Amino acid sequence: MSQHSDNQSSSSGGSLEPSAYDRDASIEMLEWIRELYPINRSLTGPGVRQTLEFLATLIPELRRHQIASGEPVFDWTVPDEWTLREAFIEDSQGRRLVDANTCNLHVMSYSEPVNEPAMNRQALDEHLYSLPSMPDAIPYLTSYYKRRWGFCLSEEQRSALGDGPFRVRIDADLEPGHLDYADVVLPGESDSEIFISTYICHPSMANNELSGPSVATALYRWLKTLPRRRYTYRFLFAPETLGALTYLSRHLEELKSRVKAGFILTCIGDDRAHTVVRSKYEDTASDSVASHVSRHWHREVEFVPFTRRQSDERQYGFPGVELPMVTVCRSLYGEYPEYHTSKDDLSVVTADGLAGGLSFVRHCIESLEADTRYEATTIGEPQLGRRGLYPTLGQKDTRKLVENTLNVLAYSDGRNSLIEIADRIGCPVTDLSTIAQRLQEAGLLRLSDQT
Repeated sequence: MSQHSDNQSSSSGGSLEPSAYDRDASIEMLEWIRELYPINRSLTGPGVRQTLEFLATLIPELRRHQIASGEPVFDWTVPDEWTLREAFIEDSQGRRLVDANTCNLHVMSYSEPVNEPAMNRQALDEHLYSLPSMPDAIPYLTSYYKRRWGFCLSEEQRSALGDGPFRVRIDADLEPGHLDYADVVLPGESDSEIFISTYICHPSMANNELSGPSVATALYRWLKTLPRRRYTYRFLFAPETLGALTYLSRHLEELKSRVKAGFILTCIGDDRAHTVVRSKYEDTASDSVASHVSRHWHREVEFVPFTRRQSDERQYGFPGVELPMVTVCRSLYGEYPEYHTSKDDLSVVTADGLAGGLSFVRHCIESLEADTRYEATTIGEPQLGRRGLYPTLGQKDTRKLVENTLNVLAYSDGRNSLIEIADRIGCPVTDLSTIAQRLQEAGLLRLSDQT
């Protein structure tokens, strides 16, 4: 199958412009991100459920799941559910100096309840977190498995607090509840799957938290419109780390037997160059197709090794799991200046950034859909002319078509996939897919048993 987008006409130069579909989808994605941005998400709790409820309006087929606090997940245990109502620091005149209603990063995620009517500055300082290197940024911190409480504030706010006393309140519950996640499976002609995973567990950080689910949603909606899908597509929206582990604990054997390739989407909405975190041994179909796409459509891509992993590739690549997945970002997590701070706001994600992120992953999927393995049916080179496969005029474009046609035939010995042939001769796999289909229709190629 070859699904061509309107930016696939050339493989020369740098990154090409996203397609009209990608540009239109990016405007929708920005609206979704604006809707989701204020929600106070964490590993568990009402913010995750509210996020899934919103995504279900965009993907009605989304299946919701819960796993109870205390349930074992491999070597982990689902913690109590965290519900925050308010968190603030007031001075003696009742003025709120730090307020989680102003920015939900102000409270450390999973803070236990506290209500201190008159805390001195020295005692309060033990529970304050700021970034001297970024004096106007609020850091993002969590403490899922150790009971503590804290406030995150800018270094400028911290310096202006004064000596106190302070009224300090965190109105929150840490009680048995659930971890929530959702998935959806879009059937194709084959049970072999492409797996798309993204996370929904951070508060108001636009690129780190919301670009991944938004691009994944746009990708699902595009796939659903295709008249034919060779592969089945599985999408997961889950809290990072424990959500991925929970999903693996329930679907591991199914995933290991079905997943041909997969992509973890995160930090994929800014304007910087693309980044791909390789699989552990860099030998999967996901590695191959990401490299292929970078050669022909998106030249400004940095490939980094698995040793720099920080997201759910840690779980999907661990021994006993080892799914064939790579992570696709724009800026690499942990390395762009706004990461895990209040600076990762709505100005960081852009229409161009989201369109480019969607375009990269769509090209990977189009290439995987086009890829297959053929075997020639003739002994020796066949006569193309009598089958209407040899142009009668020797113009430049037709000469290239003949050259590619003969190369597809020559390398179709069952040993090479179309992507491998395309990489060998230097052209996009989607171009070769059209040629291979014509050769198959003419009886000159047959599908290999290894397909």
